[in-house]
Amino acid sequence: MTQERATARRGRGSAGAVLGIATVAMGLMAGTFYAFACAVLPALARSGDRVYIEVMQHINDVIQNPVFFAGFFGALVCTALSAWQLRRTPMRRWVFAALLVYAAAFVLTSSVNVPLNDELAAAGDPARIADPGAVRERFEDAWVAWNAVRAVLCTVASGLLVRALVLLGRGGAGQSAYLDPAAGSIASR
Repeated sequence: MTQERATARRGRGSAGAVLGIATVAMGLMAGTFYAFACAVLPALARSGDRVYIEVMQHINDVIQNPVFFAGFFGALVCTALSAWQLRRTPMRRWVFAALLVYAAAFVLTSSVNVPLNDELAAAGDPARIADPGAVRERFEDAWVAWNAVRAVLCTVASGLLVRALVLLGRGGAGQSAYLDPAAGSIASR
């Protein structure tokens, strides 16, 4: 094996590892928002106003932990790193598209869902809120709708990363070794 091919394989291995980590992190984020959309929020919708506010305040408090942040920031950082590593490959389009889609979900979370969480926390102890129905009304519909958007965006980004991972596993865009200009005469035999 030539030195160039050995270097290319090592580089592809590193890029594959980062892309794999990005894909897993993105899947975790998609799953988190999906589980909220499919189970947590519909279950909470059946609760009274004070219970709804109390549980959402608790969720918004406990989700701020190293495990969640590793996935939330890790999906962004690893996807960006993967996009840079694969910038000269056919996978770049898929990874860059995933980065843009997840960046939209990241910005949405930071600019819509987190401020809504902060407003809900500022409402105080649910047992002491004068009009819990009004507090819930200002929070629930917007938070639920934008969470669904986050779930869709993260799912799309996951799919894009999976596609890039499949292509990387095929050695590029599924290109035959006979067509690879770097393969040299060994592949043409």
